[in-house]
Amino acid sequence: MSAVATNTTPLTGLARALVQFNLLSQVEAERLTRKAAEAETEFIDELLAAKLPDLNAASLAKRISESFGHPLIDISAVDLDAVPSDLIDKKLIQSNVVWPLKKRGNRLFIATSDPTNQQALSQIQFQTQLQLDIVVAEHDKLRAIVDKTKNAASSAISDLIGSDELGFDLVDEDAARIDEASDADEAPVVKFLQKIMLDAIDQGASDLHFEPYEKIFRIRFRVDGALKEVAQPPIALRERIAARLKIISKLDISEKRIPQDGRVKIAVGPKKVIDLRVSTCPTLWGEKIVMRILDPAQAKMGIDALGYDPIEKERLLSSIRRPYGMVLVTGPTGSGKTVSLYTCLNLLNEPGVNIATAEDPCEITLVGINQVNVNDKAGLTFAAALKSFLRQDPDIIMVGEIRDLETADIAIKAAQTGHMVFSTLHTNDAPTTLTRLMNMGVAPFNIASSVILITAQRLARRLCTHCKQPFDIPYDALLEAGYKEEELDDEWKPYKPVGCDKCNGTGYKGRVGIYQVMPISEEIQKIILTDGNAMSIAAQAKREGVKTLRESGLVKVRMGLTSLEEVMAVTNE
Repeated sequence: MSAVATNTTPLTGLARALVQFNLLSQVEAERLTRKAAEAETEFIDELLAAKLPDLNAASLAKRISESFGHPLIDISAVDLDAVPSDLIDKKLIQSNVVWPLKKRGNRLFIATSDPTNQQALSQIQFQTQLQLDIVVAEHDKLRAIVDKTKNAASSAISDLIGSDELGFDLVDEDAARIDEASDADEAPVVKFLQKIMLDAIDQGASDLHFEPYEKIFRIRFRVDGALKEVAQPPIALRERIAARLKIISKLDISEKRIPQDGRVKIAVGPKKVIDLRVSTCPTLWGEKIVMRILDPAQAKMGIDALGYDPIEKERLLSSIRRPYGMVLVTGPTGSGKTVSLYTCLNLLNEPGVNIATAEDPCEITLVGINQVNVNDKAGLTFAAALKSFLRQDPDIIMVGEIRDLETADIAIKAAQTGHMVFSTLHTNDAPTTLTRLMNMGVAPFNIASSVILITAQRLARRLCTHCKQPFDIPYDALLEAGYKEEELDDEWKPYKPVGCDKCNGTGYKGRVGIYQVMPISEEIQKIILTDGNAMSIAAQAKREGVKTLRESGLVKVRMGLTSLEEVMAVTNE
């Protein structure tokens, strides 16, 4: 008897139950149990692989349901996007082949093919602190779902990456520490993010958006001012992607309730380094993360690359080279104000000139310019930075934005006392900038004596040179858009976007600047001193040959650089 007992293989809970319910013989149960132990697989996998008569996955699930008194479900008919899969640790789901179905109050309905696995069920109950209601599912269908979710992230990422050699490096003294923090499980996420960031840079994107929603997680690029979706990673990856982005940006990964700002610098070639400004914002379904790509090379393109007309270019250059005064650049967010300002600063950046900037934050770094990040919480406001600059013997000062009366007053005093001051405001056009300063409380005589030039600007998408085609627009429509009759001759035709491989089917590639460059003449100064409004200033500027933004855009249409619909979209008249 002892020899028989020694050779008897201890049965698992399911094997023992099947023997008790006369669904499996003792000998067959022991054989399959030994085979599972030797192969380090589950008993139920070996049972189904044996293909015993009348014992496939469907019939086994039905018999287990009847024998144990648990309801039977066809899990292939369940909407998996609607189930609370994040309630249970993914490793627990994968190792025990279970799947949560629904949470109701303090009860969790969970699908399993082996209700005898009390160890797994106890772990799930302990982790969730919920009472479990067992539902039986067919093992092959359940395992397929679990395996699919297990492999989805890696396969999706592999498909998107395409290649392991990405040529991407963090440029940071802590880069080694950051990379060491990524274990083997995070390697696919790291490669995926490297691929996404390199693709964004290659496509000339200005921003990357990582956006979590209830059932999807999408990634979008802003290319030439328009957002486009580029990927939808598995929603299960949103936390891991957010954590990785926060790690490389030196943000607090444990803090998810408040916005955070950070930066990361990457090398995409032997001599090319790109800065990325990172901003997080808590949303209903997780943290939305936006990365702004800051390419220092943009500030060194030269003023000709910005797209100024010859007259506008001459007005701007003559103003910025004056010994003192204030030059203002206006426009909405994303209209290229920073690039325009830094292009001007780069022209003036010489060994004999002391340049200081205050920004929130510094977007482009240039050697030879003293740059300061304002920090309102620490008391380093634009006004405080300006006061400090004036004690540092500056020649040129750049203020990131004039937001309040105190900053405006200090900047104007600096312009009146022998300094060249550059700054930005958020206004629609050049004439309204002057009335905006008056509305802030700046005295008209201070504006008239300090501001020497205002540039309003927009960025329009540039037509793809490979696929643009001439397009007939009705004569009346061209007149309504703003063209004069004498400008509508047979010497030119507007172009329309078509779309090709070079421009990813959009019809546009790159952007072109549209500018309104308004010098402050003596006549405009008189209007300011008499509290004139924006309409009076605009009328005088027009008499002096200053084009409106719409008129400047229509010139770009005649040159074939952009389309009429694009100019109509970015200008207002």
